[in-house]
Amino acid sequence: MFGWFGKKSDAETIEKHAQRIANKRAQAPDRWDSIQALSQLLAQAKKDKAADRIASIVAALLPRFGYYTDPTITDQEEKDLAFRVILEGGADGVPAIRQYMKASESLTWPLKMLDRLLSPSDVTGELLAVLEPMDTEYQRDPQRKLQVLQALEERRDSRIGPAVSRFFEDVNETARFHAVGAVLSQEDAEAHRELADKLLTGEESVRVKTRVLERFAERGWALTVARPTLEKAPPPGWVVSASGAPARR
Repeated sequence: MFGWFGKKSDAETIEKHAQRIANKRAQAPDRWDSIQALSQLLAQAKKDKAADRIASIVAALLPRFGYYTDPTITDQEEKDLAFRVILEGGADGVPAIRQYMKASESLTWPLKMLDRLLSPSDVTGELLAVLEPMDTEYQRDPQRKLQVLQALEERRDSRIGPAVSRFFEDVNETARFHAVGAVLSQEDAEAHRELADKLLTGEESVRVKTRVLERFAERGWALTVARPTLEKAPPPGWVVSASGAPARR
């Protein structure tokens, strides 16, 4: 019974600090004290090997990354402290970070956390899980999708090409730009060469076309479907060589 009451007290304490940390209008010293209090609770939870309590503490800290406050230096100090505390939670905090990523407008901080807590392969898997339900249709605010595609450009994994190539047909030009960058940077980019070639025939964006042509030129790939079109009207600064491969003018 004493143990049960103790856990309930911890839950109430965590909730109290969570509300303060999530409140942009709370006094900065109060938020700071709450972050430090959760740091102490986390240390005890680690000693107790209480994974659920660690996850609850991490979940309480994560909303701090969803807003900015003035002065900027205070905002950064609070986030840096919360970041360090979350990392102390180790793998037990990953489920909370994963849940936060599903709704967060910005993926910058949670991605930094996962990069420190998981293997590169596992982080890629988390990004692909966020991308999976997204589609290629118009969105009023596609920033989350763009962040995921941009993050995947920097990673090498055989799962990226099959998962991202469908965004070659995204209505958003920036999404197409990052999708091409992500897919054609992979070691198995050859598998998506034909799709990228077809993209050039209907693509209106010069920078998307240029990005595709850069990848073809780097690999010495000849154009096939798009060759007649680009021989007649190549993007500025490009020509199609006798072999069919694009080259800088």
